[in-house]
Amino acid sequence: MSIMLDETNWKTALEKGFELQSSGTTGEPKQLFQTPAKLIAANQIAIDAQNITAQSRILTVCRMTHAGGLLAQTLPAWSINAHVDIRPFNAFTFWRDIKGYTHTHLTPMHCKLLMQTKHFKTLDLNDVFVACGSDNVSFDMIEAFVERGATFMCNWGMTEIGPITINTVFDSIEKVNQYRDQALAHGSLLGDRYFCEYRIIDDELWVRGDVCIYDDWFNTHDLVALNEQGAMYHLGRRQVEGNKS
Repeated sequence: MSIMLDETNWKTALEKGFELQSSGTTGEPKQLFQTPAKLIAANQIAIDAQNITAQSRILTVCRMTHAGGLLAQTLPAWSINAHVDIRPFNAFTFWRDIKGYTHTHLTPMHCKLLMQTKHFKTLDLNDVFVACGSDNVSFDMIEAFVERGATFMCNWGMTEIGPITINTVFDSIEKVNQYRDQALAHGSLLGDRYFCEYRIIDDELWVRGDVCIYDDWFNTHDLVALNEQGAMYHLGRRQVEGNKS
């Protein structure tokens, strides 16, 4: 079933599963069924990877109709009775909107818009965990948010898997610089914490695990490579006929 989840119906939806539309960033959007078992596994990983507790306060600014808005933090937080507020993203009021919250999930475009506002230089993100994904995340972006006090997670995931799946958490400028120095000459960081099994076949990323909607290996068609330290980098996406996820 396709359903708009909120704090009144998430328990029923979690028990039965529901359809979620892929974002369309890599092709035509389509409806993908999220099984209860996959959702439970993904919730637990999201909670553990982001240190979400019942005392956490989540500010959701991404669309609830896509995996980032619903599954990255919102549904995991609801599942442990943490506080969640859902409101449209506004780059000009975010400095005020984020006050009192412990977690939020942003897209790279959100980050770019925030970095262009006059309030960003004084934005206080101390004690705020910022998860960021859905597109390439640059080290300049990571550095800018860590400088503002955020704990910043660069994350890869898809509607088909996770979405908290492959990531790295940055909590200091020293760590940002370390990873920047180790980075591949080309590509953008996905992460070095792996919450799924993975294979790289002909440079394409294959994944499977409890957080995937498929039982067997799933070819993401993302082109990836590993650096010497085991961190994965995104090099682009192989376009194939019928690839609309």
